[in-house]
Amino acid sequence: MKQLTLLLALSMVCLFASAQTAEEIIDTYFENTGGIDAWNKITSIQMNASVNSQMGEIPLTIYNSKDGCSFLKITLQGNEIMQFAFDGETGWGTNMTSMTPEKLDGERIENMKRASMEFPEPFLNYKEKGFSIELLENETIEGTECFKIKLTKKPMLVEGEEVENISFYYFDTENYVPILVEAEIKQGQGKGMISQVFYSDYQEAGEIYIPYSMIQGAKGYPGQTMTIKSIDINPEIDKSVLTFPEG
Repeated sequence: MKQLTLLLALSMVCLFASAQTAEEIIDTYFENTGGIDAWNKITSIQMNASVNSQMGEIPLTIYNSKDGCSFLKITLQGNEIMQFAFDGETGWGTNMTSMTPEKLDGERIENMKRASMEFPEPFLNYKEKGFSIELLENETIEGTECFKIKLTKKPMLVEGEEVENISFYYFDTENYVPILVEAEIKQGQGKGMISQVFYSDYQEAGEIYIPYSMIQGAKGYPGQTMTIKSIDINPEIDKSVLTFPEG
């Protein structure tokens, strides 16, 4: 009986010794996608992509930088339209009904400032950002076993009140890369629903690996596919495009 108890105890020790922590999973993720040093050298990223819609394929350009600057520009029927632009302090976008530029309200600007902390990757130096991670029970996503990690970020503002800002990342247990991210929608028409972003087709971009295909939508509903055509790491851009077009 004593021998059996000892064997069970040793088995449990081996089990816990082999069990991975959230930190180890994140470390492996960065190692598999280029290394932490390569990620830390990124100051800006520009993606040239397209989405499929009822109007056909819509080209778009997405830019984000370490200093908080960002923009999303689409090409619709041959016309370039700045859907939103943010210079780190002031944000604006195009009203798709009147096709005129409009400044963003203070709450959305504050949320954009907080979201800029996630560049270039939410898990990069997450402790310094004030984020926390927690490993939950494994789940299977579309036939793939995944580590499930809860990421708690800085709160976001909703109608003047701070609310929790949590995302759930599902890492493929074989490759240690996210294949799905889920989060509760806090405002707008989809409030209370779960947003989903499926990632696939990881390819090299500079010194790192990034998914070149994403399907975005709400849980239980068909998503919209975005295909990355090219990615520029640390590009130089004319930041005058971020300036609100007065007059």
